Amino acid sequence: MTHRPTHRRDIEADAAPAAEPVIETRALTKSFGRSPALRGLDLEVARGEVHGFLGPNGAGKSTAIRVLLGLLKADGGTARLLGGDPWKDVVALHRRLAYVPGDVSLWPTMSGGEAIDLLGGLRGGLDPARRAELIERFELDPTKRGRQYSKGNRQMVALVAALASDAELLILDEPTSGLDPLMENVFQEVVGEAKDRGATVLLSSHILAEVETLADRLSVIRDGRIVRTGTIAQMRGTARTHITATLDREASAEALALLDDVRLDGRALAASIPSDRIGEAMAALAPSRLSDLVVSPPTLESMFLRLYEDADGSASAEEGADAGDAPSRAAEPDVRQRAVEPDAPSRVAEPGTRQRTAEPDARSRTAEPDVRSRVTGPDARSRAVEPDALSQAAEPDGSVR
Repeated sequence: MTHRPTHRRDIEADAAPAAEPVIETRALTKSFGRSPALRGLDLEVARGEVHGFLGPNGAGKSTAIRVLLGLLKADGGTARLLGGDPWKDVVALHRRLAYVPGDVSLWPTMSGGEAIDLLGGLRGGLDPARRAELIERFELDPTKRGRQYSKGNRQMVALVAALASDAELLILDEPTSGLDPLMENVFQEVVGEAKDRGATVLLSSHILAEVETLADRLSVIRDGRIVRTGTIAQMRGTARTHITATLDREASAEALALLDDVRLDGRALAASIPSDRIGEAMAALAPSRLSDLVVSPPTLESMFLRLYEDADGSASAEEGADAGDAPSRAAEPDVRQRAVEPDAPSRVAEPGTRQRTAEPDARSRTAEPDVRSRVTGPDARSRAVEPDALSQAAEPDGSVR
C-alpha cells in the first residue's frame, strides 16, 4: 500500500495559536526532598497544535510530564489538562489522552495485538481500519508476545495503541527511542495525520530535527522553568546565520565590521550575523566579488545550544536538576525511592515493575497487568489508572524518574 506523506507543518507562522489551552500550568513547583525539579513552570499548549518540549537531561521535562499525567502531585502552583485537574480527575482524563513513554514495558505473555486492543479499550475503543493501517505502516507483527519484542517494536506497539484511538491529547515522551530512521519517518507522518484530525500533541524529544519538522510551537525548559516559547521563525529572529564565502577582492573594514566571529584565511571568509541583517551584509560584501557563497540558516540545535550557553555558559551545568532524569542521585530520607507521598493517592506501577507503599514495613507488590490494581496507604485514596498511562511511574528498584 502506498501512503502519501502529509504536508509539512506550517511552523513558520509568527502568531501563536489563539485556541483555548489544552495544557496550562502556572507557577508549578515540585521538589524531591531538598532537590527542586520544577521551579515555577509556566507551560501552555493550545488546542490542535504540536508543541515541542525541549530541554537536556535534568531540566525537568519528565517531572513536568508526570505531574500532567497525575503520577506525581505538584507541591505548588496550578495545572489544568483538558479542562480538568490532572491529580483529582486522573481516571476521567486518561480516557481522553494517550501517553507513550520513552521505554515501553509490555505484558510478557500477551501478544502485541492483544496489548493494543487492551490499551485502546481503556479509551473507549480503537478505529479498526486505522489500527490495521498503522500495524502495516510500522511493519509490526502483532502476533508476537511481549517478551519477544525488541525495544523499537515495544515502542511501536504503544504508538499504534495511542494513534489508532481518538484521543484528544497525545503526550509523547521520547516516543521514537529505539526506532530506526525509516520508522521515524513513518512516525512523523502519522503524528501529522493525528494533528489533521484535530488532536493536540505534546512532544518531548532529543531528536531536534524531529521537533523542528513537526512542531508548530516549542518551549525550552531550563532548571525547572520555561525560558523560551515561540515558533521556529520567532526563535530564528534572534539567532545567528553562518556565512562562508570566497572573496576575489579584499573586503573593506566597513563590511567586516557588520559581521561577527570573523575568520579570514587568505580569500576564504567565515563569519556569523544576526538573521535579520543578512541583506545588509551581502550588500557590503558585494564589491569584494564573491565567487562562492554559502549561507546557513540557524538550526534548532544551534538555537537550543546558544540559548543554554547564553544563560549560564554551559548547557551541561544543568545536569542533575531533575530527579526524574537523574535516577542515580541519592534519595532524601523522606522520599525513599517512592512514586507517591504518604498522603497521596496510590498509583499503579507499569506492568512487571514493583510498587512500594508509603508504610515503612510494606511489602513490594507487582501490579496486575490486566485490571486496576489498588494499593492503599495510611490516608490514601484508592485509585485506578490505565496501564499505558503509567509506564515509567517507577523503576524496578522503586526509584522515581
